Amino acid sequence: MEKIPLYTIGHGNRKPDDFLDILKKFGIDYLIDVRSMPYSKFNPQFNQNDLKFFLEKHGITYVFMGDTIGGRPKDKSCYDYEGKVDYEMVKEKDFFQNGMNRLKNAYAKNIHLVLMCSESKPCECHRSKLIGKVLDLEQISLKHIDENGKLKDQKNVIAELNKGLSEVDLFGQPINSTSRKTYL
Repeated sequence: MEKIPLYTIGHGNRKPDDFLDILKKFGIDYLIDVRSMPYSKFNPQFNQNDLKFFLEKHGITYVFMGDTIGGRPKDKSCYDYEGKVDYEMVKEKDFFQNGMNRLKNAYAKNIHLVLMCSESKPCECHRSKLIGKVLDLEQISLKHIDENGKLKDQKNVIAELNKGLSEVDLFGQPINSTSRKTYL
C-alpha cells in the first residue's frame, strides 16, 4: 500500500469554507495546529476554539501541538542572543522530539493529517524550515499546500527558500545560514 504523505497548510486569510474545501480535497481527517500561540488577531475565525468547533462540525479532528513542534518555543534556551529561534537547538529538545515522534507514528499508520500554521507560503514558515527538514531526513513524505491550494514537496520549498542554492557544500556538509552569508 502506498504511503499517504503528511500535509502542511497555512491558514493565511482564507475564508473558512475555502479552507475546509482544501482540507476535504486532500482527504484530511486530522488538523494538527503547530502555532505556538493558536490565535489570529487578523483572522479570528482561526482562533483555537472557533477553529476546533468549525472543523469538528465538519468531521475533522483538531489537535493542538504548538507546545511541542511550534515555531516559538517557551524554552528560552531555544533563542539566540538576538532573540531569534535557533532551530538547531529546538531539534535537540525532548519536547520537540516527542512531537516529531507523534508525527512519525501517524505517518506509519497512514493517517490523513495536515499540519497548520498561519503563514500561507510554506517557505516562510517553520513547517518547512524546521518540521519539514526533520521529516525529510527521516524520509517521510511531506506535501505543502501553498497559498494557491497547490501541492509543493519539501525539496521544492527548500529550493525556493534558498533561491536555488544547495543545502550542502561540495563535500556534502550542511551549509548553515551563517556560512552561506560569507559566500554571497
